[in-house]
Amino acid sequence: MNDSRIRTMRAEDCAEVVQLLSQSDPWKTLGYTIADWNRIFCPLPQGRDSYVAELDGRVAGVALVKQKFLLGDYLELLGVAEWARHKGIGSLLLKHVEQLVFERTKNLFACVSDFNQAARDFYKKQGYQEIGPMPNFLIPGSAEIFLRKTAGPTRKTP
Repeated sequence: MNDSRIRTMRAEDCAEVVQLLSQSDPWKTLGYTIADWNRIFCPLPQGRDSYVAELDGRVAGVALVKQKFLLGDYLELLGVAEWARHKGIGSLLLKHVEQLVFERTKNLFACVSDFNQAARDFYKKQGYQEIGPMPNFLIPGSAEIFLRKTAGPTRKTP
């Protein structure tokens, strides 16, 4: 892999993050627009952990995490620019998030669109279990599949 690194998202990353998300699926299929992404990322998301992956000095990926979701954290978004796919950026970004999350809690949850087979395969390869579908959650006729990766039960038996 070329020169890549993960870091906390900064305000000056907003334009590149919005561009990479607005130009790629599944978000185009789900109807997200540049205006939606600007509302989410500009200014930086409050109450969320946000990270970017850089590849050769360009923003190549983004992750957004909400802490304290159910008995874990929730990966609200993981996106990789079309030009940076199949270069290990998604795995690198996800491993970074998981390392931080599993230091504080036992579960990381995510969702993936049922029509996004590549993402479903990616998460399965990373050790995520499909918990179940949420039909008609974002768009009619499609489901979001709820996912979970765990480091073990949150409680010990008495």
